[in-house]
Amino acid sequence: MSAEATHVTGVILKDLMSADHEERRLIELAVGGDRTAFERLYRAHLDSVHGLCRRLVGRRKHMADDAVQETFVSAWRALPSFGFQSELGTWLHRIAVNVVLKSERPHSRRFEVCEGQLDERPERVLPDPLPPIDLERALQALPDGARHVVVLISIYGYTHQEVSALLGIAEGTSRAQLNRARRLLIERLGLETL
Repeated sequence: MSAEATHVTGVILKDLMSADHEERRLIELAVGGDRTAFERLYRAHLDSVHGLCRRLVGRRKHMADDAVQETFVSAWRALPSFGFQSELGTWLHRIAVNVVLKSERPHSRRFEVCEGQLDERPERVLPDPLPPIDLERALQALPDGARHVVVLISIYGYTHQEVSALLGIAEGTSRAQLNRARRLLIERLGLETL
């Protein structure tokens, strides 16, 4: 690596470390009751938490704002127990998932267990150009269990093991729900002919 590349890498790493240090300082201040510090953390993570909640609640958009608010209220209350075991964003996502699931219990069944074989076919290579699609709308139309799993795995990068722990379902159920979600999305987006 050239001296210039090493310098740039060092600057980037220093910036990342200082950002982590700044977030840690803000967390410590917020734990001590500093509302301004918590507000800065809120602003830094609001878009990510709101996007997750919006995708998890599907068509019930009014629930997303409520879930975001409840997530940050819960985070404020639980912040003294944070303990820096994970990234703050990951911790907030876990709270958001729990808030959404708790809010949905009266409205719908828990997860539907999908029995049957998982689709073992290799992924298809899609020809260009693709017709315009509205993925957000297609996600909203999915059943809750399938939508939760596909959002957490395909959009936010969680593993089946993590989704299993977050949602309180078996890993096999997570895999089945992901397969179901993919199949329904392919149908709804009109990609079955490709």
